Amino acid sequence: MKRLKRLNSFPANIEYVKMASPVGELTIIASDKALYSILWEKECDSEYGQRALSLFKMNKNHHLLLQIQKQLKEYFLGHRKLFDLPLAFTGTDFQNKAWQQLCKIPYGKTISYGEQAEKMGDKNKARAVGMANGMNPISIVVPCHRVIGSNGQLTGFGGGLESKALLLRLEDNH
Repeated sequence: MKRLKRLNSFPANIEYVKMASPVGELTIIASDKALYSILWEKECDSEYGQRALSLFKMNKNHHLLLQIQKQLKEYFLGHRKLFDLPLAFTGTDFQNKAWQQLCKIPYGKTISYGEQAEKMGDKNKARAVGMANGMNPISIVVPCHRVIGSNGQLTGFGGGLESKALLLRLEDNH
């Protein structure tokens, strides 16, 4: 729900498309210039999600949405390890810094929230990093699924722990 509230602040020229994936239906939201968000099925199925999406136009032929879908399909097939997409981060300075740090985690690797906080300059901000990661608007492409608890356990994930485990297994297998 918190991630959906940001949709109200997106520019007027935003369009979206829905895409089937191994982790359920994804809703991809972009402008002509950048990817703004990838939403999980459960977010879009909510009443609030439906209302928020009604702000935008569905467009199955949007050039950037087609490119994003292509790269996600390649990722799910194990043929893509890095995404090459323009991203629009719409968070606070701290959130944007956390999300940029997520992009530096190599494919198939995991780090803890504490390690991410340390890489950002303050190992004591692990909890704040976890909150920022929870608001990551660009799931999968900005790989918050690669961050795990300090004890090695899977912890909170917007798409659900089953999806997080599936994404990590997919990367581990390729």
